[in-house]
Amino acid sequence: MSTGPAWSGAFDRGALQEVVGLPVAEVREWAFGGSTGGGVRVAVIDSGIDADHPRVGGVSGGVAFHLDAEAELGYVEDEGPHGDLVGHGTACAGIIRAIAPDAEIYSVRVLGANLKGRGALLHAGVEWSVERGMHVANLSLSSKAEAMFGPLHEVADEAYFSGTVLVCAANNLPGPTYPSQYASVISVASRAGAESMGLAYNAHPPVEFGARGIDVDVAWAEHGSITATGNSFAAPHVTGMVTLMRSKHPWLTPFQVKAVLHAASDNSLSG
Repeated sequence: MSTGPAWSGAFDRGALQEVVGLPVAEVREWAFGGSTGGGVRVAVIDSGIDADHPRVGGVSGGVAFHLDAEAELGYVEDEGPHGDLVGHGTACAGIIRAIAPDAEIYSVRVLGANLKGRGALLHAGVEWSVERGMHVANLSLSSKAEAMFGPLHEVADEAYFSGTVLVCAANNLPGPTYPSQYASVISVASRAGAESMGLAYNAHPPVEFGARGIDVDVAWAEHGSITATGNSFAAPHVTGMVTLMRSKHPWLTPFQVKAVLHAASDNSLSG
C-alpha cells in the first residue's frame, strides 16, 4: 500500500493499468522531440519565484495578489518584480525550467509566508493568467472550500475555452479540492520512481496523471535546494511537458493536449 501523497497509490507498480491511447506512431517524439519550450508563456501560480535562483534563470514578469479588507474585491494586485515568500514557487519554476529551458515563466503570487492563501486569490491568479494569454499555468495548490467550487469551476472553464492549459496538483491528503477535481484541467499526483519525463495515466480518475514527485531534488529559498515529496512537485513536471508540446505544436487545444499526454503515458499502448 502506498505511503505517499494522496492518489500516488494509483500509480504504484501492480496498480497501474494499461490504457489505449491515440494510434500515433512515436508519439513522444512527435509531442516533445527537439522542443525547448520557446515562445510559450507559463504562469506559476504559487508563493512567488526567486528570479535570481540559478535553477530558475529569470522570469518574464508577474503579479502579486494581497488581501486588503478595504479594497473593492477584498484584495489588491501589484504587477512587477517580487520574491518568493517560501521557496515553493521557486521549486516549481526550477522544475519547469529544467524541462523547458526557453519557456517564458511568469510568477503569480497568491500564497503567503505560511504557504496558505484565500480561494479568492487563487481565483484571481487564474483569471490574471487567462486574461494575459498564458499558454500554460501551473497550480501546485488547491482550495478545499466548498464556496470556491463554483467560482473556480467557472474560471477553469474560461481557461479551457480560451486556450490556457491548467495543470493542477491533487491535494496531498484525501478529499476533494479545487480545481484539481475538474475535467477541464490536467490533474496530477506523485509517482514513485519516475524519471523527469516519466508520465502515467490513471484509468480511474478524477486525478488522471502521475509524474515524478517523490524524493525530488528541488530549488528552494535563499538560492538553496531541498529534497521534497508531494503532488506539488509532480505537477510542474507535467507543466514542463505541456510547455514543450505547445512550443512545438502551438495549435493544440487544451483537450488535444490532454489526449496527447494520455497517448504519451508510459502505460499507454500507443506510447
